[in-house]
Amino acid sequence: MILINLLPHREAARKRRREAFFASLGASAVAGGIIAGAIYGWYVAQISDQQNQNAVLQTEIKKLEDQIKDIATLQAEIAALRARQQAVEDLQADRNMPVHLLNELVKQLPDGVYVTSIKQENQTISITGIAQSNERVSELLRNLSNNSPWLTRPDLVEITSTSVSLSPRDNRRVSNYVLRFKLLRASEAQKAASAASGSSAPASAASGPVRT
Repeated sequence: MILINLLPHREAARKRRREAFFASLGASAVAGGIIAGAIYGWYVAQISDQQNQNAVLQTEIKKLEDQIKDIATLQAEIAALRARQQAVEDLQADRNMPVHLLNELVKQLPDGVYVTSIKQENQTISITGIAQSNERVSELLRNLSNNSPWLTRPDLVEITSTSVSLSPRDNRRVSNYVLRFKLLRASEAQKAASAASGSSAPASAASGPVRT
């Protein structure tokens, strides 16, 4: 008995092409999945490696922060020790401040100017006295401003005129004054002297003779 295939050969070819397409599509999907899995695994490895590096960096940063805290503590202790040292040096220097005050007052008081009372508050000195005239008080102000390395910033608080009876027939006009100025510490006086010497050196050089 002869068998005859009644299906068209075009339909059979189309079916084969469809099957081949689906087969290639499945193969592509499998290959894509494998590639995607490989890429995913690579990224996971990279992320894990970066996380490990971050953990190491965090550990080192923690160590550095602890060291910085220790350094800051040491710096604070050093600053406190320096402040104590400066305070001790200031106290030692301040013991001689009354000597410098009285010595400078003796040097800077002009003739005809007398001091009746002295009051000190921290480094501010207030003196009360009598002068033969207002010009004598002005001279005292100039001396305190320009001639003393320990006394600075004099300020005339008050000056009044009054009469003094030297005898029943001899009355003289005098000036009662109140002055205020600052008494420098030893360190401040040294700085002021250094600044004055530094500023006077160029001036002396400029005022020297010019040779041709």
